[in-house]
Amino acid sequence: MSRRPKLAVVKVGGDVIADGLQRQGLAENILDLLNLGWQVVVLHGGGPQTTKLQADLGRPANKVAGRRITSARDLTVVTQAIAGQANVQLVAALQGAGVPGFGCHGVSGGLIRASRRPPRVVEGAGPDPIDFGEVGDVESINDGLLRGLLELGQVPVVATLGLGPGGEVFNINADTTVIRIAVALEAELLLLTTAVGAVFVNIEDPESRIATMTPEQGRALIAKGVIEGGMIPKVTEAFGALANGVGKVVILGAASPGCFRAVVSGDGSVGTVLAPSTSVGSL
Repeated sequence: MSRRPKLAVVKVGGDVIADGLQRQGLAENILDLLNLGWQVVVLHGGGPQTTKLQADLGRPANKVAGRRITSARDLTVVTQAIAGQANVQLVAALQGAGVPGFGCHGVSGGLIRASRRPPRVVEGAGPDPIDFGEVGDVESINDGLLRGLLELGQVPVVATLGLGPGGEVFNINADTTVIRIAVALEAELLLLTTAVGAVFVNIEDPESRIATMTPEQGRALIAKGVIEGGMIPKVTEAFGALANGVGKVVILGAASPGCFRAVVSGDGSVGTVLAPSTSVGSL
């Protein structure tokens, strides 16, 4: 029995999708992976698109400690912005570059099963539990459906919505969901694209980029305050993916020509590679 092609899972933020040049660069980098014989699954959010559509409708975003609260009315906007505008724009860019993008969302085929997030105390939001409304936590991934699309030669482009046990639709977090997808598919590579492009000792100094990071080094950098804010859960969850079978995780930009190819070759010129110390070479 022949071994399946290597698989990369790519997380794309709504800020990348909102920028035409970023979308084009991302599409060309994904095409590079396909030309190298890789299979690719894309998961994306759409925070900026949701916030803008809410503003256009006179409904400002409701956030607590940086986390979006999604009312029933807000969920309509979320689905329009993420599964509509963001997904279509990204798939169109991929198709335009020659990538067979297949747009879908977590409700399609029960792709992402979720349950309603119970009220919880949130750091920075006081002592009382916060009800996030129509927000879900991922319970399972329909990896068989994703593998079927891959076998058909498609690149699944998944919008971050989840399906509840009674047919409810939930807004779900892209960073945590992409980890679950990468683990379920036993991906060799997980690419977390970000506007920052890497982890830096000093964000103002491009020369301070941290090229590789083991779990031990990551914990030390968090303790020292070098890694802070929203990068902490991203790094922590990424190391969890490594512990659960994902081969390599890289935090990097989306648009620089050849950056995905550089990651696969292991030349260390882009992003920050999160991997066990024995696995920081080429793939």
